[in-house]
Amino acid sequence: MNKKISSFICIALIVIISIPVVSIVFARKPDRGPLEKIVFIHYKKGYGKPEGTPGKGPDKGGDDDYYKLLGAKWKNKDLPVAYYIDPAGSGLDLDSVTSAIFASAEEWDSWTRSELFSDDYEVITDGSWDDTVEELDGRNELVFGNYPDPDVIAVCIVWGYFREASGKGQIVEFDIMFDTDFTWGDATDATLDATVMDLQNIATHELGHGVGLADLDEDAAKEQTMYGYSGYGETKKRTLEDGDIAGIQKLYGK
Repeated sequence: MNKKISSFICIALIVIISIPVVSIVFARKPDRGPLEKIVFIHYKKGYGKPEGTPGKGPDKGGDDDYYKLLGAKWKNKDLPVAYYIDPAGSGLDLDSVTSAIFASAEEWDSWTRSELFSDDYEVITDGSWDDTVEELDGRNELVFGNYPDPDVIAVCIVWGYFREASGKGQIVEFDIMFDTDFTWGDATDATLDATVMDLQNIATHELGHGVGLADLDEDAAKEQTMYGYSGYGETKKRTLEDGDIAGIQKLYGK
């Protein structure tokens, strides 16, 4: 056999044999570990963990740049995330609920180059607060329900693959419940008593969990949106502070 032809056949066989091996190598995905949840409980001021007690320090920041990361974020391919609103049990009309929550989502979007939340939210009547893996339905839902502890304003469950050390984990779903033990409303409305729990105030905080930020407990962080306590008539969490901005930009860019 001609030496050139023989050499060509040998090279061709090597290439053919190598193709499946290469395919297998590139098809493998790193083990992300088990799907887990982190539960954030938002207490009324004066309840739950005592305010000012030592906690994990901020991940980064100067005097005003307090924030903590979950160790996970939404992947760019999944942005903007869709969210679903079930207003049943809120005691408010539909427009009041949706406009407050939409404004909360847009506040986070306004401080990062990424569009985190879709503008096209969906109103549903079958909302659920998914507390177990079996209940996961692929929807990021905001619902109203009667949480067992009457001093808990809201609870957010974030599901994902968490990597606290690297911060490179992945969020796959979040669900938020606003406790119906509280009277919900708009605390800036002059026609309302300031004793209502401001929905936009609390929703902004909870949606911060949904995109990768954790609670703050330190006294020095009291003015931050991600501070983990609130009260009737409070509205300061409607807008982000320096630490909240630093945290969301750390995750998704300026």
